[in-house]
Amino acid sequence: MEKMAQYIKSIEIDSLWSNRKHIYWELRPDVNILSGSNGVGKSTIINYLMEQGLNIHFSVSATSRPPRGAEQHGVEYFFLTPEEFKTHIANGDFLEYEEVYENRFYGTLKSEVDNQLARGENVVCDVDVLGGQNIKRTYGRRALSIFIQPPGIEALRQRLEGRGTDSPEVIENRIARAEFELSQASNFDVIIINDDLATAKAEALKIVTDLQLKLLRLSKKLAATIIPFHSVTLLNQR
Repeated sequence: MEKMAQYIKSIEIDSLWSNRKHIYWELRPDVNILSGSNGVGKSTIINYLMEQGLNIHFSVSATSRPPRGAEQHGVEYFFLTPEEFKTHIANGDFLEYEEVYENRFYGTLKSEVDNQLARGENVVCDVDVLGGQNIKRTYGRRALSIFIQPPGIEALRQRLEGRGTDSPEVIENRIARAEFELSQASNFDVIIINDDLATAKAEALKIVTDLQLKLLRLSKKLAATIIPFHSVTLLNQR
């Protein structure tokens, strides 16, 4: 948890000395990023966090595929035509996106995440490792990036085979991708090794709740210092 401690400390330092105008940090909703290989348990952990009363809401992605069954626009996905999706790409509207195959896009619209934050919601994003790093770069220390890691490649292979939903060829492709994704783990704020789902869920909950409590204490600490800072600024302006 050393990286987590460094993350908290960096927020505290930046909060107290952000710039010469004495702009201080105020408690704001978080962007929680969960990334990891397919089949590692991200969705299960995210659903668990959303059930814990933490005001965490899922970030709805955009896609260029048509709706399936009873899917609704703005609920499961924001459904766009390929042309609309490409226009958003050209305008730089996506925090991250991926073309899984020709004209089949998935991505996260920055405007939608910002709208959720403006409503006072904590946002959780389920994205691949490159998308997660892009979102982290955009929101900086306002975002907490968590990498969910399997105990090993063979354990991941067994999980994928046990699901019984993918062909051997698809599984091999997922394993090859997982090896690349594991190489990116050190770029995340926190790594959770999911060798036991109940333990991984508890660890994710502790990380998120501990961060919220620490930021709440920090906001109270900074609120107590804003009047002296303001007074000094006014005196210096006379």
